[in-house]
Amino acid sequence: MKKIAILGSTGSIGTQTLEVVRENKDIKVLGLAAGSNIELLEKQIREFSPKVVAVWKEEKAKELKTKIADLDVRVVSGMDGLIEVSVLEDVEILVTAIVGMIGIRPTVEAIRAGKDIALANKETLVTAGHIIMPLAKENHVSILPVDSEHSAIFQSLQGNDHGAIHKILLTASGGPFRGKKEEDLLNIRVEDALKHPNWAMGQKITIDSSTMVNKGLEVIEAKWLFGVDVDRVQVVVQPQSIIHSMVEYVDGAIMAELGTPDMKLPIQYALYYPERRFLPGERLDFWSLGKLDFEKPDMDTFYGLALAYEAGRVGGSLPTVFNAANELAVSKFLKREIKYLEIIEIIEDCMRAHKNIENPTLEEIFMTEAATYERIESRR
Repeated sequence: MKKIAILGSTGSIGTQTLEVVRENKDIKVLGLAAGSNIELLEKQIREFSPKVVAVWKEEKAKELKTKIADLDVRVVSGMDGLIEVSVLEDVEILVTAIVGMIGIRPTVEAIRAGKDIALANKETLVTAGHIIMPLAKENHVSILPVDSEHSAIFQSLQGNDHGAIHKILLTASGGPFRGKKEEDLLNIRVEDALKHPNWAMGQKITIDSSTMVNKGLEVIEAKWLFGVDVDRVQVVVQPQSIIHSMVEYVDGAIMAELGTPDMKLPIQYALYYPERRFLPGERLDFWSLGKLDFEKPDMDTFYGLALAYEAGRVGGSLPTVFNAANELAVSKFLKREIKYLEIIEIIEDCMRAHKNIENPTLEEIFMTEAATYERIESRR
């Protein structure tokens, strides 16, 4: 019986992880953590019987305690609660499906406690990859990617020498606005940006996909996961989302992972690695598919991707600025406080104003995040 805990259990990745648990019958969920959706969390608790549950907001944690007073489940809250779930004694794998930089500290503590990490929280490596990867190595912990693209790269590397990588080909769907120019994006509404053509995801990542900032975050994440410079990570637009990513080796051979757009595959692969198990669902039919299309990304219109490459090249605290500025700008866009194109304008403004810290500590990373938020909030 494999024992896991999930941070972000009520989100898109968290709920799909629980679908994998439900289908396989040999995984025990010892801990769950969520933000504020205690209605869904209560259902999950009653079905999966975890030992400890964390809720980010203390008042919501109190409300949950009342709802599940008939159960023997410990309810905790805040950052201390997230960390408690992450370091539970018998947990073997921590699924980090929580959104945002609040995922960093629990991940660090889980690594120190010897837990393998099924990583779906981009911010952890984007902002603190220089801390996380050496720490994982020191503690003999595996970082198993859950993002479909990074899982595809990970799968394409099996049996091959990482030193033989020539470049990584990171695929992108192009999002809902593929082929559009800046003038076409002037009056984009929240509803428009949330219509992803291929994937069903949470709101924040769906907006990030529409701006291609998500792909930029993935470029930086790939740098840390696979030990390559960002300029050896080439983004390729593959509109059907059938090729999930590829690795080109020094001899010119290219290995790719293909499949239908289904996040349960990378989730299950991370949980059972290196074992492959049957996964119910639609299968790829090449006769019906007919062809695959490829395009070069438009980094003039989708300038956020170019800014991500810049942040990845410079390193230090600049990727934190890129990530934090995007996080708050997207939140403001979703609340209809700013226009769509202002998301990237805000990111660039914050990056240009930042004095880079070459090798930031965790405290300096969080200070950089706070300073970035402060700059954005002070805009007129």
